[in-house]
Amino acid sequence: MNGFEKRTQAKKNQVLEAAFKLINTDAGIENVTMDEIARHSHVGKTTIFKYFGSKENLVHEVFKYFLTQMGETAREIMAENKPFEETIIAMSQNKINYLEKINKQFYLGLMDYFTKKDDDGLSLMMQQYVKESYSLMLDLFHRGRKEGKVDLKYSDEFLLIYFQALVEGISSPHIYPKILPYTAQWTELLIKGIAPSK
Repeated sequence: MNGFEKRTQAKKNQVLEAAFKLINTDAGIENVTMDEIARHSHVGKTTIFKYFGSKENLVHEVFKYFLTQMGETAREIMAENKPFEETIIAMSQNKINYLEKINKQFYLGLMDYFTKKDDDGLSLMMQQYVKESYSLMLDLFHRGRKEGKVDLKYSDEFLLIYFQALVEGISSPHIYPKILPYTAQWTELLIKGIAPSK
């Protein structure tokens, strides 16, 4: 990336950060104007339109940016190569930490965008997220099996479905505020549930 490209990306990130802060309020997406985003990001409105085309595209990019940051943090956790139990606790805490950063309105907008279906029945964003998540989770399960922490009788497919059901349940706007104080307990229960019988 040359100097111009770096400056352009830095400006885009300023806009994404400012837009995130503005739409992550009770006022919500509809009440935020491009003028406000320009003012808070210190980037001209014309430049913002040049980068993103429309407010709708900008909002979609904010959602992608948020999910990308969450995914990058998850990959960093996996790269630390800590034991299975420590890694799964850190991964769970990572998801909860990101969910704590957003208000209900942002979350609902994110889920609406994230689950919008195309002709295939799944959004491209959902397809990409599922693919990356499954890859990380499979790596984690394989690590757990090597350490004797994940029972060999559970197939990869079953484990992925099991974790997907848990994540979707925990991600529910009705559940995640209630589960925050119990992160350690539900993670422990989760680990014990897939551990081999002694």
